[in-house]
Amino acid sequence: MEKVEVFKKELCSIKDENIRESLSIMIEKIPDYFFTIAASSTGKYHPSYALGDGGLVRHTKAAVRMANELYGIYKFPQRTKDLMIMALVLHDSVKKGEVESKYTLFDHPLVACEFLRRYSSELKITKEDVDFVCDCISSHMGRFNTSDYSDVILPLPKTPEQKFVHMCDYLASRKVINIKFDENNDIVDE
Repeated sequence: MEKVEVFKKELCSIKDENIRESLSIMIEKIPDYFFTIAASSTGKYHPSYALGDGGLVRHTKAAVRMANELYGIYKFPQRTKDLMIMALVLHDSVKKGEVESKYTLFDHPLVACEFLRRYSSELKITKEDVDFVCDCISSHMGRFNTSDYSDVILPLPKTPEQKFVHMCDYLASRKVINIKFDENNDIVDE
């Protein structure tokens, strides 16, 4: 299965064809390990649906679902919504680096931005769009922007859009929210 097929439903939620195509290009470049690892190796920071084989994919899908659910009450322009979906799909795309390391990289939001910028000339979006997506990705950790194991200080979300992306990622990692998935890692609507 092509990597892009994994995110077919999420891609369908993007209305702008250039953003959808650009995200498809980037999904195909995501390291293979992303599609098999858990969102959290310890289970400490994510709910049970995000653990085990494919857990990071399910976490990512849950974050996108949170955004699509919340767009009903948060009024953003459609292009902004599409770019935030792109940011959410890519926010943990290189969580363990472009070449899989043993552990999650604390600075993975910054690594994801470097990853996106490296391929930006292949995309059908503007430099400003790439910068917007990177600003959302780099600040997606919110107040969890420091670590005892790293000297890196990640940016805090400042704009409403950055705060929204952080909120969707945060909600998708809460243990009190249970989302059901089918055998294809698609969200089950009840």
